[in-house]
Amino acid sequence: MMSGTVVIGIGIAGSLRIRDLLNPLPSSPVEHLKLLGFVSRRSLGNVQGVKQISLQEALNSNEVNVAIISTDNQNHSESVRMFLEAGKHVLVEYPMSLSAKTAHELWGLAEQKGKILHVEHIELLTEEYKQLKKEVEGKELVKGTLHFTGGPLDEERSGFPAFSGIARLSWLVDLFGDLTVTSATREEQKEKNYSRMTAHFLTADKRPLTWIEERAPGMKRDKIINFCFKSGCLERLPDAPRSAVGIFMQDLILFAKKLLGQISKEELAAEKRRILLCLELAEEIKMHCEQPQNIYS
Repeated sequence: MMSGTVVIGIGIAGSLRIRDLLNPLPSSPVEHLKLLGFVSRRSLGNVQGVKQISLQEALNSNEVNVAIISTDNQNHSESVRMFLEAGKHVLVEYPMSLSAKTAHELWGLAEQKGKILHVEHIELLTEEYKQLKKEVEGKELVKGTLHFTGGPLDEERSGFPAFSGIARLSWLVDLFGDLTVTSATREEQKEKNYSRMTAHFLTADKRPLTWIEERAPGMKRDKIINFCFKSGCLERLPDAPRSAVGIFMQDLILFAKKLLGQISKEELAAEKRRILLCLELAEEIKMHCEQPQNIYS
């Protein structure tokens, strides 16, 4: 049974989605996804031999069962809502929303419509991360820091750093379980396009974790870790070979498995819980950062 699929928005992620849908991993469930067209605000005609269709066509077509949302972060939730309302299954790139409340509503809508809502979190699929998870497993955390650096983002389109950087938050929650935010601050030098957000958490065992998201022009994209355990410290990410299957393809396989009912209810529930928790934490960090600083405290 083939699922007619459309890709909405074709920036970097959308173009990769089209590439992977046109060249599915042989005998993987991605072969069930049939690319029917793409939607873009720009007038592009054909891309990689795939035809451009209007948003209305994509929403109204009975042949379209699946929408892949690869628009700007600020447009994710609105696009997800439209396609769920139209009775389509949805894959959306992270973050699914720039509001935790909206994310809960969208999940409720998907359940009410009996549709799959899948949020891409490729950061959990990299070989580097799988290796890191193995190294952390079973160790007792004392304290830790995850520091991300990269080039500047257009915040209007990408959202507040706690949302645009939610991949780092997923790492921390997936590695160390439920977190609570104890404080968060943000330093900006607008004229230099510099931004540094620092968030402090406690694990359920009251162990401190720090997440720093730092961006500036020309800043190297990197993740610096320092996780200290009772048994010693982990100060660099493990070396890992590149996976034979690309991470976007791995993500599509996971989504296609959900469409085919091959993922357990427990796994789906745990994933939903993690995604919503990360969005709630992101929102809390944003609120802390936006509070006027009390200079006497």
